[in-house]
Amino acid sequence: MTYETIDFKVESAIARLTLNRPDRLNSFTVQMHEEVADALGKLGDARCLVLTGAGRGFCAGQDLNDRAVAPGESVDLGESVEQRYNPLIRRLVALPMPVIARVNGVAAGAGANIALACDIVIAAKSAKFIQSFAAIGLIPDSGGTWVLPRLVGQARALGLALTGEPIEAERAAQWGLIWKAVEDEALDAEVDALAARFAAGAPLGLAKIKAMIRESWGQSLDEALDRQRDAMRELGFSDDYREGVAAFMEKRKPNFTGR
Repeated sequence: MTYETIDFKVESAIARLTLNRPDRLNSFTVQMHEEVADALGKLGDARCLVLTGAGRGFCAGQDLNDRAVAPGESVDLGESVEQRYNPLIRRLVALPMPVIARVNGVAAGAGANIALACDIVIAAKSAKFIQSFAAIGLIPDSGGTWVLPRLVGQARALGLALTGEPIEAERAAQWGLIWKAVEDEALDAEVDALAARFAAGAPLGLAKIKAMIRESWGQSLDEALDRQRDAMRELGFSDDYREGVAAFMEKRKPNFTGR
């Protein structure tokens, strides 16, 4: 597939997927959904994915011009969510590698919740997150109504969703909505350093950490303890664990192979 709405490359075990419709704040069309889905199927040996947007915004969510509704007409938004947005969120969450959202500007509507579906969100201090759905009579989709109260609590989740007021990156970090807010000029260095760290890390352990923390929201403590036991047993027999211990003892950098 030739990409027209995204840029995608994999170098040094780091995949970089850039939403590239800067004139529309990287809002999603059917074509963009198809291209993103295709790119996510070509991650190959990448050990980290960086998701970002071109220009002055991360993603403004759905491009309403792509499913414009004439006066008196209706459109099945449930079909759009089921066929496009839900598969994207599920795929980002299920990827075995860490996914970093590099939020360089406004993240609104589904764009905000796509960022929040990533494992680590690093935002420029000038960036804002906006749950803009209520203004057009909708609800926060793309996982929004589920993830917001889990990250910031019910009171703040309701405030963000009902009012649609923007939240600046620094406050988002203070609330626990995102991992970190950094100066705009430091964004690339911060993201690149973390991506390189993940790319050099132990793939099996990172994948298990991601999966187990996400799955823990639906587990009891006893279930989580059993899962931890099983995971430690599995990882303890891996080559990566042996390499990690050897590198620590020998005071050198480990060479993890993912086995």
